[in-house]
Amino acid sequence: MYTVFSTFDVPNEKAEEVINIYKNRSRSVDNAPGFVDFLLLQNDKRAGELTVQLIFSTKEDYLKWVRSEEFKKIHDLEKKYPDKELAAVIPTVKQYKVVAK
Repeated sequence: MYTVFSTFDVPNEKAEEVINIYKNRSRSVDNAPGFVDFLLLQNDKRAGELTVQLIFSTKEDYLKWVRSEEFKKIHDLEKKYPDKELAAVIPTVKQYKVVAK
């Protein structure tokens, strides 16, 4: 398995807005070959620190997803988000292969 964490900070007062965006996400990734799971995590001590966790069967499946037209479409929409402060957020991405379970 392969997991990817995308962590980003938003102002604490906008955390709920961002959480609701993810609760209502398109779910396109759910249909990607090799997709296993999606989680949105919120730091217990810093409400504005959010992490998206994606789990895929393999690194190759993940790379196919990030190169797909659907991925590009979703991320282009993020850049056009009306709240310019949120649209400008750039996540820190970390990728891991699962070596034990």
